[in-house]
Amino acid sequence: MTILPPPQRPLRLPGARKSDIRTQFAVLAYRVVKDKVQICLVTSRGTGRWIVPKGWPMPGQTPAEAAAMEAWEEAGLKGRVHPQSLGLFSYDKRIDGAALPVIAVVYAMKVKRAHSDWPEAGERRRKWMGLKKAANRLSDPELRHIVQHFDPRTLKV
Repeated sequence: MTILPPPQRPLRLPGARKSDIRTQFAVLAYRVVKDKVQICLVTSRGTGRWIVPKGWPMPGQTPAEAAAMEAWEEAGLKGRVHPQSLGLFSYDKRIDGAALPVIAVVYAMKVKRAHSDWPEAGERRRKWMGLKKAANRLSDPELRHIVQHFDPRTLKV
């Protein structure tokens, strides 16, 4: 019998105001083809750079559930999200010309299906690539590190 830890809840930073920092939830979508791990990256809407699907907290959803919703909306992916995070990365998000600091918590999702049509299909490209190639396409060093060291065999079920 396996006892799973409780789902992770939204992050709260003591002493921080909402305007100080934002939290997003991201998904590292993967599949295994011929014993090789592949990661799915999408392009951002603004700059077209390669990123992982990510978005804001959603009322009534755990961070892992919110990450799964972003995988569907931004990449058309459905699968099983691991309830514990792989790590986090930080970046500045431009909103109305202002740079807002964001911490993105990353969850692994084993993809069961990649749909050919999804909500943001007309705004983004989706591409599967090996770990090394995916890491090299990412501009965020902390996220690059998570991808470089990702091994789905180490995920506890």
